[in-house]
This record gives sequence, structure tokens and C-alpha cells, in this order.
Amino acid sequence: MDKRKKNVSKLLSRFRTCIQAGATLLTNIHLPNFFKGGIYQGNGKAVCVPGLNCYSCPAASGACPIGSFQAVVGSSKFNFSYYVTGFLILLGVLLGRFICGFLCPFGWLQDLLNKIPCKKLSTKKLKPLTYLKYIILLVTVILLPVLVVNDVGMGDPFFCKYICPQGVLEGAIPLSAIDEGIRSALGNKFIQKLIILIIVVVLSVVFYRPFCKWICPLGAFYALMNKVSLLGIKVDEHKCVSCGKCARACKMDVDVIKTPNSTECIRCGKCITACPTDALSFHYGFGMPEKNLCNTVKENNKTDMKTNNKKNITTEE
Repeated sequence: MDKRKKNVSKLLSRFRTCIQAGATLLTNIHLPNFFKGGIYQGNGKAVCVPGLNCYSCPAASGACPIGSFQAVVGSSKFNFSYYVTGFLILLGVLLGRFICGFLCPFGWLQDLLNKIPCKKLSTKKLKPLTYLKYIILLVTVILLPVLVVNDVGMGDPFFCKYICPQGVLEGAIPLSAIDEGIRSALGNKFIQKLIILIIVVVLSVVFYRPFCKWICPLGAFYALMNKVSLLGIKVDEHKCVSCGKCARACKMDVDVIKTPNSTECIRCGKCITACPTDALSFHYGFGMPEKNLCNTVKENNKTDMKTNNKKNITTEE
């Protein structure tokens, strides 16, 4: 069974790009709408998709959970916000940031951009910026929509309106390209968000997933759920040789041996592929070992030292 789990883990890691492409296609299944200049408005829009995907994208098959939450969180007239919250918590518990690594369209775009050949820069020294996404989640997604509402009691989607580059990429650009009326109505907000999109695109070429690491509020929510998620990474301390290849392979700056359930881990599986001894694998279910390998090694070393000391004392006597 353990060998089977490791094989499944390696398969998931190996075919990750294909899974990302499939998830993006399912999230944006109505492709003909790109040429018609319209937005799908069927029953599917009442259901949230797991990743960051703009509601206004012509091909979008569902609603963005962040946009939906902001739209109604400030009103007691709607129960939809409770549905969205429950939906996010459910996904967080079931999958955690696996969604970021495998199912998010904007995450896949950043992965593709980072494959462009050029000098890559590390984000290890920029770790304090990872806390920015939690501030964005709290302020623009929760507090402002609750505190600032219109006459019918609906909050303004501040993140979608002023920050999110996905809306420009998937919504504004394709719709304005087809519809002259939309094109003529584009104003300063479009220019502002277009600049943000360009910055994110450029940064994604030289840094790995800057939007996911520093800005995305959806990633911040799933990050909070990583500790309790049923899906995690298991470390087999008996097989680990402490070579450090897993830590070097991780582009999210996570040392999976020390923190297998790190909030920054997107479960991409690069560490699993890099491990030469098959000490790492995906683990699903309850009973995820919280004790990290470093502590285990230290305890084993202490035990060995005590044993050796006793032997030395006995020999001397």
C-alpha cells in the first residue's frame, strides 16, 4: 500500500501540468464565448469554482469564490456568503493549497511564465512579503465589503475592482476586443489593473509565483487550512538521508522535512520527484504526522549519545 501511494504521488507530480491544463479548461469550458463577446450566465454561475477565475471571463463555467464572497458578505439579506464560506472551508479541509498547485488557472499561468528562459531570482529573502496576502484577505475581501455597502446592502468587491489582475486578463481584455461599447467605456480603473497585470506577468518570469506568494487572498485562505487539510505530504524518516534535495527543488521556499504542512506549500510535488530515496509522498486522511523529521533525528542522536556514554562508562569501569 505504501509503495502504491508513492507511485500515485509521483504520477500526480509528473502529470501536474496536464492536470492544470484540464482544470483550467473545465473552469473555462465555454470557449466559443470568446468570439461572441458574451458572458455565460447559466445555472453554472451559481456554483463557485475552486481556483481564482474571473466571473466576467466569457468562457467561465462558474463563479469566483472571492468575488462572490465580497459581493454579499456585507448584507444579512443573502445566504450566499454562508454558502461560499462553507464551500471554501470544505475545499480547504479536503485539499488545502493543493488547489493552488493543481487546480488554479492563474497559478498555471504563472508556472508557464516562469518557464520563459531567463535568469531566475530567489524569493527566500523576501519572505516577509508572504504575510501581505493575509492583510489583503482581511482588508479588501472581508472588512471593506462589510463596512462599505450600497443602498441595497451589497458590499463593493474591492479586491476584484482595484487589485485582481485576473479580471483584466480574462474579462476586460477579451470582452473589449470584441465589443466596441465596452472598449469605449474603459477608464482609469482598467489602466490601473492593467498595470498591475503587467507587473505580475513580468515578476512571474523572474520570480516563481509572486502573485500566489504575496497577493492572492484565495491562496491566503487555503494556506490557513493547510495545517488541518486531509491532503498533506508525509515524510518517511527511515528513508530520508537528509540530502537537502527536496528543499532545493522547492520553488515556494519550503523545507518540507522541517515543515511538511507549511502554509506556503502548494503540494506541487517537486520535492517528491526530487527525493532520491522515495522518502516523500502525498498522504490523504486523518493522522497526518505532525512530528517533523528534524526532531526525530535529534531525539535519535540524543539516544545514541546516551547509549554510547553508558558503554564508555562501563568500559572504563
